[in-house]
Parts: sequence; structure tokens; C-alpha cells
Amino acid sequence: MLMAHPAVLRDLVEQYEALSALHAEDGSPESRQRLNDVAYTLCVSTGTRDVDAALIAARHRLPGARVEDDSLLDAPQEPHTTPVPATEA
Repeated sequence: MLMAHPAVLRDLVEQYEALSALHAEDGSPESRQRLNDVAYTLCVSTGTRDVDAALIAARHRLPGARVEDDSLLDAPQEPHTTPVPATEA
């Protein structure tokens, strides 16, 4: 898969965040279309299917990104258990 240049990703993330902050989804047809276009371009540029995953992927590819910055890590996680092999009776 081709990777977008970090400068392009940074610009897309900034555009998406600005449009979201301005509530473009509730605005004029042109502002809604611009938000949809930026979201689509983010998805294509990161190889993802939804904008939330695209934003996470884009941020991970930016200079200075750290593994600890992933918001998915805040989700509750199942405790890790090792499967026990079944014994023959």
C-alpha cells in the first residue's frame, strides 16, 4: 500500500478537525460535502474504512507519534489468559 506523506496527513487531520469544530456536518451543503471529502481522503490515504480509524492511523504516521498516544488503548481490555489444553478422560 502506498503511504501518504506525513505533511499531507497532517494537513488532512487539521482540516478534518477544523471542519468538525465548526460543526460542518450541520452547515451548508458545501461545508458538509467538504467534511465528507476530507474524511474520504483520510480513509483512502490511511487504508481504513471509517474516519475514526483514519484519524488514529494518520496520527500514528506523523513525526513524533508514540505508541502510547493511541486512544484505543483507553478501551477496557479483557485480562489476558493462557488457554489450558484439554485433557483426555
